[in-house]
Amino acid sequence: MPYRISRFAIPDIASVPEDVRERMLAVQEKAGFIPNIFLALAHRPAEFRAFFAYHDALMDKAEGLSLAEREMIVVATSGLNKCRYCIVAHGAILRIRAKNSSIDQALSTDYQRANLTPRQRAMLDYAAKLSIAPWEITDNDCERMLKSGFTQEELWDIGAITALFALSNRLAHMSDLEPNPEFTAMGKDFPANTD
Repeated sequence: MPYRISRFAIPDIASVPEDVRERMLAVQEKAGFIPNIFLALAHRPAEFRAFFAYHDALMDKAEGLSLAEREMIVVATSGLNKCRYCIVAHGAILRIRAKNSSIDQALSTDYQRANLTPRQRAMLDYAAKLSIAPWEITDNDCERMLKSGFTQEELWDIGAITALFALSNRLAHMSDLEPNPEFTAMGKDFPANTD
């Protein structure tokens, strides 16, 4: 069976608007390939721009949560949502940012059994609750997070990352988005954390 990126048509890169094409080629230059989410969203340029603007605003921030913590939220909640694309793609990024070759597997299969700090566990418990039972989030949950040492800005980021990737997970499921094979080997040269 031939490799299929999505059940929806993938545009030719030369046919997409210049700003979208430039973004895709910049990612290709940095990573060595174009992640399939870029290709899948390229046929809807306004949505491409909106999605990646919000993604970058949340995932590339220098203050607050670490870059690894941000990816931990994505991988753990994508595991709960059974989103293969996001587990594989963001699992690769997490392995690199956490410098741990197995953390993605631990978080995507059952984050509650993973070797986490109390801060990480509180963060993922909150993200998991928001992911699977958002109507149950109360002031008590927020107070518990603040008492665990998170700021209100960090609490917002945890919620916003969870929400953005709920959208991303559903887009990936709807489009049957296939993860790039290149993600599989990324970050595998780090030792596994077995503490």
